[in-house]
This record gives sequence, C-alpha cells and structure tokens, in this order.
Amino acid sequence: MADFTPNTTTKSAIRKLAAPLADVTAFDTIVQGVITNNPFQCVGYPFAGVNHPPVERTRQGYTAKIVYQDADAKTVGIVTVRALTIPAFTSVANHILADAAIATALGGTPYRDFENEKYTSTLKCHDTNGEDYYLNFSREQVTLTSFSDEAIRSRVETWADTVAALA
Repeated sequence: MADFTPNTTTKSAIRKLAAPLADVTAFDTIVQGVITNNPFQCVGYPFAGVNHPPVERTRQGYTAKIVYQDADAKTVGIVTVRALTIPAFTSVANHILADAAIATALGGTPYRDFENEKYTSTLKCHDTNGEDYYLNFSREQVTLTSFSDEAIRSRVETWADTVAALA
C-alpha cells in the first residue's frame, strides 16, 4: 500500500490583537489598505486564463447584533444579521433598528450592540516566489496561513508592526 509523502511544509501564524478593532470602518481601512498598497510586494499571476491581482479578497462577512430591551433594561430579544458586504451589513442593521413592528413584537427598544459585531475578510496573496498564502482578518486577530517561506511571515509581521491597531 502506498503512503502519503509530504512534498511541502505549510505553516500558519496568528497575531492576537491587544484590543478588538474599533469598528467596521477601522477594519475595512486595514484590509483595503493591504489590497491597495500591496505592502508584501505580491505579484499578479495568470491562472486558468484569468489574470489575478497580486492581492485579492476571497471571502468576507460582517455580523451585526441588535438587542431589544424592555423598560427595566432586561434583554427581551436579539436579532443577529450576517451580510457579505459592508454596505449590506450597514443597510440591513439600520433597517432592523428602524423596524417598529419587530420592536413591538419583541416588546423592547432596539440598540445596536457594536461591541459584539464580528467582521472577517480573507485575502489571497501571490508571492514573488510563486507561493500563494492567505491573510485572515477578524476584529480580534490576524492569521497568516498556507505559507512555507519564513520571509513571508517576516514581511507580514514587519508590516503589522507598523499598524497601530494591530498591536
């Protein structure tokens, strides 16, 4: 019987943030900054007849939580909504907050629980050495995955050290 033989070694590394990112704007500024500024000197590449940019967003998701409280500040309901884009996330959360029928049905006053919102975004980067790796951003951490060259981790870490919110 044949055995599986490893042909490469991939690694992952996690940076846990000292404090969660403040809000969706701060989160998106960091993620979009990586896409726009390409701080890791990634390169574009063709694959299956399609030209890919050096850094591309492969996945994202945004979760809002609207809490309903009665006159005694007791939680009487929670509505959680997940959207795939920031505009949809913002729009739907605002619609839920403004929906009097939901508030009446739950018997409470809505407020947006900003502290418990969740944001995620995954970026695919194509290194000059031909290696693809991923940066997964959340409010609480940044994870670097699927890399083997330590120089990649070093470049990402050096960049992250320059971003105050990623301390």
